[in-house]
Amino acid sequence: MAVIPFFYVPKRVIVAIMLFMMCLINYMMRVNLSINIIAMVTERDENGTLVEQPDYGVRYDWTQQDQALLLGGYFYGYMITSLPGGTLAEMLGGRNVAGYSCLLGALLTALTPLAASWDKYAVFALRFLIGLVSGVVYPCCHNLVSKWSPPDEKGKFVASLMGGTFGTVITWPLCGLIIEGLGWVWAFYVVAAFVVVIVGLWFYLVSDTPAQHSSISIKEREYIENSLGGTLSKKAKWPPYRQLIVSMPFWALTLLHYGSMWGLFFLITATPKFLSEVLGFNLSSAGFLSSLPHIARLLAAFAFGSVADWIRNKGWWTLTFTRKFFCVPSHILPGIMLIILALCGRDPYVCVAIMTISLGFNGAATSTNLANSQDLAPNFAGTMYGIINCLGTTPGIFSPLIVAAFTEEKNTIDEWFWIFMIGAAAYILPAIFFWVFGSGKIQKWNEVQTTEPKEDVVNTKL
Repeated sequence: MAVIPFFYVPKRVIVAIMLFMMCLINYMMRVNLSINIIAMVTERDENGTLVEQPDYGVRYDWTQQDQALLLGGYFYGYMITSLPGGTLAEMLGGRNVAGYSCLLGALLTALTPLAASWDKYAVFALRFLIGLVSGVVYPCCHNLVSKWSPPDEKGKFVASLMGGTFGTVITWPLCGLIIEGLGWVWAFYVVAAFVVVIVGLWFYLVSDTPAQHSSISIKEREYIENSLGGTLSKKAKWPPYRQLIVSMPFWALTLLHYGSMWGLFFLITATPKFLSEVLGFNLSSAGFLSSLPHIARLLAAFAFGSVADWIRNKGWWTLTFTRKFFCVPSHILPGIMLIILALCGRDPYVCVAIMTISLGFNGAATSTNLANSQDLAPNFAGTMYGIINCLGTTPGIFSPLIVAAFTEEKNTIDEWFWIFMIGAAAYILPAIFFWVFGSGKIQKWNEVQTTEPKEDVVNTKL
């Protein structure tokens, strides 16, 4: 038997790290416009007179509706390819589909300043295309998780997909500093260059399955494959769309994911504007403070994921009960915090604290909606996530339009009351539906016979 070097790093750990980085760069391309646009547009007072602003580069006279259109442009494209993204990953391999899509997204990101000099609709077209090529990334990542993650490490593995949250964390303050130091055009160029570097590492370090990895140890490969048992097919299969459509656990997951994405995308698209224009923070401060809720979400994601894995290893709860229990921190508590924000949010730092706590609790999504597709059908985890993420992307389109509608004539904390209340309902109602109809059992339409328990699979550790 081959000798494993003392310093051997498990390849599944490296894959998890690269999944984290792939999600990170995906979000960097997604969210950079949210803060860059503040430095790209003119501002007018109540009389329509231009307000003097810092010189960060050329500014464009785009209305609130124009800005909402541009911020939503990414999600129009993202929604289209998110749907077939999982199927593409299952048929062509998640590594190549995700890698080449991010490479193309980097090129389009670098072209954004040129598009802005042409017309706002050119920027919209570019953002649409960036979303179009990026929509496959998360379904591809879920496909790779289903191939690389032993069941008793699922929570921590899914938490690696929170790299997108860290992408938001570093992008907003980084772009704020770049804009103040070099101008807003460089905030696009730096992001694009970083994406190219990470994609190069992705192609070098990641493979679609443990069996295809060139340097994995035999012991680790056999551990992963044996732990997955008979839940995965060795051959690509066409997804069972008919069974999906009539599956109540699937629809419960879809609504749960939608609620989580509403809260997330609302904060991604609206927080910098809220902090800068309503609470009065400067651009770099707005970028830093906007990232605090996402830092909390990232840390909580790993904490909740580890706790869920620990509970599963102990065998205390069924997987179904675990998923439903963690809806309390992932959905109910964030919704309650948004209600508190709507009723009590007057002090700027109190608002930031409440928003941070709200999104922080949502980190428990690693043990609810982000993991449940792996439970229901490991063979089609990518396809399932692609479908729920397609629908879950629509809040990225709707939330900027809702914010623009409520703040068209006046933009104060009072106009944000109903915006926060809508967000609270989007969190809480899907959780209640999931409590009734959700499940953690492998569904019959997974199409693979397994001799393992339907609810919990406990493996011998490596």
